[in-house]
Amino acid sequence: MAPGESEAAGIEASEVRDAQGLGSRAPTFIKRRRALHLSWQVGVFVVGLAVVAAGIVMLPLPGPGWVVIFGGMAIWATEFVWAQLVLRWTKRKVTEAAQRALDPRVRRRNITLTVIGLVIVGVLVGIYLWKFGVVMPWKIEDQ
Repeated sequence: MAPGESEAAGIEASEVRDAQGLGSRAPTFIKRRRALHLSWQVGVFVVGLAVVAAGIVMLPLPGPGWVVIFGGMAIWATEFVWAQLVLRWTKRKVTEAAQRALDPRVRRRNITLTVIGLVIVGVLVGIYLWKFGVVMPWKIEDQ
């Protein structure tokens, strides 16, 4: 291998990744210095981790948990290929699910199942009220 070939191969691989939209989006002056780029990546990872952790905390608590988690993934995707691939996969799956949900046959099925479920719940509530009536958990007439 000639002295300049490995450099050219590295540049070509970098160009292929950039053409696909994968790889670091750090500024060029940061990418040129290994230590600076590594510290940049650590910073991006820590910030993304904090955002993802906040999203995980918001899942059982009030708040937009999933939106925050995907926001943290988007922060990671500015620097890490694995996060970019996860986000692409997620976007593809969400788009496919949206297309399936808009299919008229699926919508009819979902509406039919919802109506059947509501009828069943209504019948069960009716049977309960017929059998037990409406009983308040406190006695108003005692006061």
